[in-house]
Amino acid sequence: MSKIKICGLTRKADIEAVNRRLPDCAGFVFAQSRRRVTPQQAAVLKAALDPRIKAVGVFVNESLSSIVKLCDSGVIDLVQLHGDESAAYIRKLKEQIDIPLIKTVRVQSAEQVRQAEKLSCDLLLLDTYQKGQYGGIGKTFDYALIPFLQKRFFLAGGLDNSNIAQAIRKCNPYGVDISSGVETDGIKDEDKIRQIIQTVRSLG
Repeated sequence: MSKIKICGLTRKADIEAVNRRLPDCAGFVFAQSRRRVTPQQAAVLKAALDPRIKAVGVFVNESLSSIVKLCDSGVIDLVQLHGDESAAYIRKLKEQIDIPLIKTVRVQSAEQVRQAEKLSCDLLLLDTYQKGQYGGIGKTFDYALIPFLQKRFFLAGGLDNSNIAQAIRKCNPYGVDISSGVETDGIKDEDKIRQIIQTVRSLG
């Protein structure tokens, strides 16, 4: 069964919603975004998060020290790098943290994904490419570009309740990452969260 990550939580009401629905992971965005939270806000949200849900910190070209500090303080349980982080950066970060690291690939070709698999991250996250954007564009990509991978991966990009079952059947991802697909007017919608979790878990 695919793991479920609900990303871009910003409000106490978002935490209460996921606590009732219990996805596997909840994402806090620390990069420039309308869903951005500060480390202080994230600490408050994490304190209210059901301990069965893992908190994922999403970063874009962030300083190593900022990420390490959030890991050491227990605010996040997994790191997701969503920018242009190099192999050297990832190795250095892995030396300083003791939690899983996810590297995002904004998919343009199968060869690009195969190269990313060689990085020293624990998981990949495959997202839609759009020039000048680091994610959150709410569009799917061509799943034929995903090669056979040994490394586990999350599937992201434009997933909602209308297409997620088909995407899982086609790609067999380790997990799915949903943000705008569980929002109404830019706000997390508990009913959409409930529906999508129900759909994914019904696939077994």
